[in-house]
Amino acid sequence: MPGVMNRRGTMNRRELIKLGAGAMAAGWTASTASAAPDSAGESIEQWGVFEVTAQGPSSGNPFVDIQFGGRFMQGHRAVEVAGFYDGDGVYRVRFSPDTPGPWTCETTSSAKELAGLTRAFECTPAKAGNRGPVGTAHRFHFQYADGTPYFPFGTTCYSYGFVPEPYERETLENLKSAEFNKVRMCLLPKPLGKLEPVAMPFERPSGAALSGAAPPNAQGSMASPDYKETREQFDLTRLNPAYFQHVERCIENLLAANIQADVILFHPYDAWGFKSMGADADDRYLKYAIARLSAYRNVWWSLANEYDLIRSKTMTDWDRFFRIVSECDPYSRLRSIHYSRVMYDYSRPWCTHASLQACDFDKSAERRNAWNKPIIYDEIQYEGNIARRWGNLSPEEMTYRFWRAIVNGVYATHGETCISTDGSPVWSDAGELHGMSPARLAFLHKLLQRTGTTGLIAAENPYYVNAGNPGELYLWFFDYHCAAEYEFPLPGKTQFKATMIDPFAMTTEALPGTFSGKSKLTLSGKPYRAVLFEKV
Repeated sequence: MPGVMNRRGTMNRRELIKLGAGAMAAGWTASTASAAPDSAGESIEQWGVFEVTAQGPSSGNPFVDIQFGGRFMQGHRAVEVAGFYDGDGVYRVRFSPDTPGPWTCETTSSAKELAGLTRAFECTPAKAGNRGPVGTAHRFHFQYADGTPYFPFGTTCYSYGFVPEPYERETLENLKSAEFNKVRMCLLPKPLGKLEPVAMPFERPSGAALSGAAPPNAQGSMASPDYKETREQFDLTRLNPAYFQHVERCIENLLAANIQADVILFHPYDAWGFKSMGADADDRYLKYAIARLSAYRNVWWSLANEYDLIRSKTMTDWDRFFRIVSECDPYSRLRSIHYSRVMYDYSRPWCTHASLQACDFDKSAERRNAWNKPIIYDEIQYEGNIARRWGNLSPEEMTYRFWRAIVNGVYATHGETCISTDGSPVWSDAGELHGMSPARLAFLHKLLQRTGTTGLIAAENPYYVNAGNPGELYLWFFDYHCAAEYEFPLPGKTQFKATMIDPFAMTTEALPGTFSGKSKLTLSGKPYRAVLFEKV
């Protein structure tokens, strides 16, 4: 599939001969995420994943004892990229080139047999559908690297990366059918009620990977989040490659579906002690995760979900984690951190955007002025029916919260917690989507995509909240107001067409004629209606 590497790819005998005996002795192979090698050498499309694989030492503890990486060069430009140990004597380094043309690679390592291996490849222009990674744009918004506007319409599936089948496959299919384009997912496991994670991220002291069984008293889930802690015994110096291979396959599947993976690096919902590993283990885990995953163009970094509930970490720790991610990620993927009660200082330079747990969208202007960054309200509570107050929004309210976010010039993220009676996980862990709001959110997303603008600018001190692209389009949302008429203050020298919108019924009605200046329209007199004006 485009953009997804072939983990088993190796060079044929002719290619090995080209590299010489030294490379053959080291078991040097290379695989790419795109076209097969041609007579001019291997190729990889722009923003794809080029992977170099080498065979090296497996004795001792390679996670600690061996450093491995690559120096990728184009002309006078050199990019240093950390590699990682993938078990069974296999070392990998992944690179995502952002510029077409010829590149060369030379490996670096503390192990003599892994150092100084060279390789050349061609970066070809991105194929159709590959828009590159998402970045910030126009201060408060997002766009792909090729300039295409990106509106984050995401959801939350904390356990997608480690939930067993059939729920992993079910999650992906539901993400695609609901047309979400971002998912918040934990990298470290959390309890799944009666289910077990597919594996654990660290090995037992004996060196055997843990099966994934949760302690018998760790029965928490999103629907019943009463997490009881226990201290399992792990060798925190030995990561479990099989666990991370499974997670990255999930990320690859998201990439193939054009869905961003907002990877949560730490969280407090822990039954195995991973939230209090100690500084050395924390840092080693972070660097390993970055080395494995940063080359995927759909990866974002969320340092934590509800960071302030992880009592074992201090603000000094979080600052250190941000520095590690900033320094070790050669692509500067999007970075933020999520809180429960104590809001993080999103003006810090390592935050690319704010990730909020709130729904007070009327404070967005104040926050934008303070942080000068895009804002995503990543947790606005959940559509569902569980007993917790945060987990039983109506589908109407979830829909309207997204509209409130958009007309305030910010973004929101969906979540769902519907009671499960058969032991299957709720959507915000993984599995099946039940709610009615996703179709309404997709309707809003398509409406925004149709406008062709990169984000909407919220009006300053409006009578009724609205946002737009000045002189080009304006979107009013009347929320709970039941206005039967309103005089819209449009620019006087431009003609606009008008469309009446029912956000929940997902209907639009084009009004006859054009409008300019102060334009009085007859409205439905019902709440939660919207009007879109577009320049003719």
